Amino acid sequence: MDWIEDTGALEALYGTPSAPALRKVATRLTPLYRKWIMTARFCILSTIGEGGTDGSPRGDDGPVVTELDDRTLAMPDWRGNNRLDTLRNIVQDGRISLMFMVPGSNTVVRVNGSAKLTADEALRRRFERKGRLPATVIVIRIAEIYTQCARAPLRAGLWTRDDSAGLPSFGEILAELTAGEEGGKDYDDAWPARAAKTMW
Repeated sequence: MDWIEDTGALEALYGTPSAPALRKVATRLTPLYRKWIMTARFCILSTIGEGGTDGSPRGDDGPVVTELDDRTLAMPDWRGNNRLDTLRNIVQDGRISLMFMVPGSNTVVRVNGSAKLTADEALRRRFERKGRLPATVIVIRIAEIYTQCARAPLRAGLWTRDDSAGLPSFGEILAELTAGEEGGKDYDDAWPARAAKTMW
């Protein structure tokens, strides 16, 4: 295999980026980027730390982040599986990227920046749901915001198809990995009620 190991060789294969690809970048929330991000209920949050990289889906019933100011976003960390991969990475290395998606739109908006984690009670109370507070809040300092090319969602037909028929459930995957000791149909059947109690 002939590996590409320097950026000059890489750039020679692709050429220069178009002017719009460079001019679309903002360093703070503009009115239109703000509208886009505040419409998004879902994003992928990417981090890096001593244990490697992590990509975590994040979603909420309403905007997935809150604006603290035009260069700062806040994201509540609601209950999950308690692996803490993302949060551990943020404590170790604050670099972060978020990819915001809105169903029906082939545009993806990316935010790159740095993040810190806080358990500040006043900030946590801003996200109160049904008497519950997030354990922590991720505070993101924006370095850049830009739209991603829409070709990937278009190629994938992301919002125009449903390929989920026949996919294994989490219970089936867990049963496979534990030789049947955990998971299975009983796990899957109990999960919706369990999740409803711990959604927030």
